[in-house]
Amino acid sequence: MRGEMDVKIGLECHAQLLTKSKLFCSCSTDYHDAEPNTHVCATCLGLPGALPVVNERAIRYGMKVALALGCEVQEEIIFYRKNYYYPDLPRGFQITQYDFPIAFNGLVRIESDGGDGGKEREIRITRVHMEEDPGRLVYIGTIDTAKYSLVDYNRSGIPLVEIVTEPDLKSPKEARIFLGKLRSTLEYLGVFDGDLEGAMRVDANISLEGGERAEVKNISSYKGVERALSFEITRQKNLLRRGLKIQQETRHYDETRGITLSMRTKEFEHDYRYFPEPDLVLIRISDRKEEIRREIPELPDEKKKRFISHYSITMEHANSLTYDINIADFYEEVASKIDSKLSAAWIADVLKGELNYRSISMREASKRISTDDFAAVLRYLKDGVITERGATEIIRDMLDRGGGKPEEIIKMKGLASIGSEEMEKVIDKVIKEYKKGAVEDYKVGKKEALNFLVGQVMKHTRGRAEPKEVRRLLVGKIESEF
Repeated sequence: MRGEMDVKIGLECHAQLLTKSKLFCSCSTDYHDAEPNTHVCATCLGLPGALPVVNERAIRYGMKVALALGCEVQEEIIFYRKNYYYPDLPRGFQITQYDFPIAFNGLVRIESDGGDGGKEREIRITRVHMEEDPGRLVYIGTIDTAKYSLVDYNRSGIPLVEIVTEPDLKSPKEARIFLGKLRSTLEYLGVFDGDLEGAMRVDANISLEGGERAEVKNISSYKGVERALSFEITRQKNLLRRGLKIQQETRHYDETRGITLSMRTKEFEHDYRYFPEPDLVLIRISDRKEEIRREIPELPDEKKKRFISHYSITMEHANSLTYDINIADFYEEVASKIDSKLSAAWIADVLKGELNYRSISMREASKRISTDDFAAVLRYLKDGVITERGATEIIRDMLDRGGGKPEEIIKMKGLASIGSEEMEKVIDKVIKEYKKGAVEDYKVGKKEALNFLVGQVMKHTRGRAEPKEVRRLLVGKIESEF
């Protein structure tokens, strides 16, 4: 058997749409902090005699997604019944789309994971369709050890848009890159909030050359998708190397243990007995297509190109700043108040790092640091009032305390840059103290000794001096006096 096997991955991405009511009834979609089974009615519980009514806004959002992904939007859509029996599906069928979805044939461009310097690859979108969410099973323990499970129907009937790709992805990392790009696009459209728990769930189909396809169901995080696929590749490779057959089956990803577990032998489409939903009529959507197309805002790729040309920033910074619509908006406001390149560097390199460390979203951070205050920090830095270390300290303080004014923090923490007279005194003191040690070492060619001296000056000034300036002054003083 050849050493490296070709991997084929296709994703089915279910994204919760930001409507106020469910897909076929008026129940609220704001259920995340609610008690179980409190956002339900006769329709989303599938009680006899209750009839569905289509949510128009959900259809518009689904069309907007399809158009943003470059898909061919259809003239008409029809809802179908997908029949299967599971405790979280109260009717015994799911209302979804089959032969007449919203759209076919789209495209998403991602950076390749092939070691070719970030060259873009095209991932084909097979179809975009809409469906209602089932309820949620809560297992008491893990899925394979639980003695019983509980059912919460608050999620039943939530509008989902499902984006199905062709098996064009070649690695778990590419799958994660694709999901990041998809999330970014959906959030730019204003139809999706990726910070909501369970807002996107993924079914991943994976096969290796010489083996059948396995489907891993309901993965609820982007990291989870990458880890589940990595585990599956290893599992399937081991089976093939031992001469065993890979079954076509449905598997569950256990996030706690980082493994996939067999759930059932894979169903085929005919097992679901699709047929048109008799309680819903055919819906003509082509008349709204151009109207909805005009509502599509500037998307990440377009914004990235504009940032590079308009603000003269690097591709790396543009990628970082446009990934999240909230970061992009924050940057543009700051860049309108102070130097755009300085703003890009501090938001992309410093602020994002601090947010990641604290697991804070930009949406939350903007409540703690206004664009005016962030621009003020950069202005103080540019004018030499504070050092880079001081600017970082102010940002950290505002994030941790939930606010504060830069000038107050500078005064409270003593972050103002050291004056030239005081700086000279500190440098003279350090040189005198280490004249027979680090200073002599530097004079005989031990360049690392200079780093030690810089560190001592920074220690004495409590970080209120710029290391580059300290280094320059130290070298000048040593070489002129010794």
